[in-house]
Amino acid sequence: MRNRPRRLRQNNIIRDLVRETSLSINDLIYPVFVCEGEKVKQEIESMPEIYRYSLDMLSSELDEVKKIGIKSILLFGIPNEKDEVGSGAYDENGIVQKAVRYIKQNYDFLVVTDVCLCEYTSHGHCGVVENGEVLNDETLPLLAKTALSHAQAGADIVAPSDMMDGRVLAIRECLDESGFKNTPIMAYSAKYCSAYYGPFRDAADSAPKFGDRKSYQMDSGNAREAVKEMALDIQEGADMIMVKPALAYLDIIKSARENFDIPVVAYNVSGEYAMVKAAAKMGWIDEMAVIKETLLSMKRAGADIIITYHAKEIARELLK
Repeated sequence: MRNRPRRLRQNNIIRDLVRETSLSINDLIYPVFVCEGEKVKQEIESMPEIYRYSLDMLSSELDEVKKIGIKSILLFGIPNEKDEVGSGAYDENGIVQKAVRYIKQNYDFLVVTDVCLCEYTSHGHCGVVENGEVLNDETLPLLAKTALSHAQAGADIVAPSDMMDGRVLAIRECLDESGFKNTPIMAYSAKYCSAYYGPFRDAADSAPKFGDRKSYQMDSGNAREAVKEMALDIQEGADMIMVKPALAYLDIIKSARENFDIPVVAYNVSGEYAMVKAAAKMGWIDEMAVIKETLLSMKRAGADIIITYHAKEIARELLK
């Protein structure tokens, strides 16, 4: 036979030489949960080895992340107090704002901040609610205020995750008018209404108190609509586009790569993480092999950047 693909699979050196897709520490963003209070290091039951940290306990985690070589983190905040309009999200002394200032004063991480209201609203929805309806246009100024407060605190990138129509433009205009024209926007552009978010909602205490998020997050059956959402965000000024979740939406990541020439981010979400951890605990899978294969599938589909709770584990493996 003239054609024998196995010739290029004979040993590790050949396989490494011809591998089309690979993982790098530089591809990774590690999510970090910060909360108010003191001496808090609370493991999230549905996300083993992932914790909520108060600011006074955060340094041990960040020191470890830095030592491993991870350069980028994504911050989520859990406040003590919530209200109808999520005012803690855009409070200059809110938990995320304080965490950003602390991190930028003490570390050289690239800091990405999640811009949303759901962790801060008493009803758990991502926008202003009136008569049971999540109001789109009334929410936009609050999202813009949140993004601006993060940039003023020192955030390097702001990442709106709310899925309100027009929020990228509202944020872009607000940042530009306030002197932050160089602050990039990482838009959660194709964010689906997914059952894979359950553990995150435990971590961030952000489950909606009534109804669901189907009126603003995307329907899982829609692929063409995702391309439309991504195109709109780019037109409004997004510098990066995200697909969330990642594993069940690899086709959407591929569409993003094929249709757009800006960085594509995949969010390897909490439910994907939890399933791996649960199966590994039962001894049903080779945990590291599954993590590597899962993240590699996201890169192969077209992702440039991966947000993952597995970041520390895979980074250690890559350093071997």
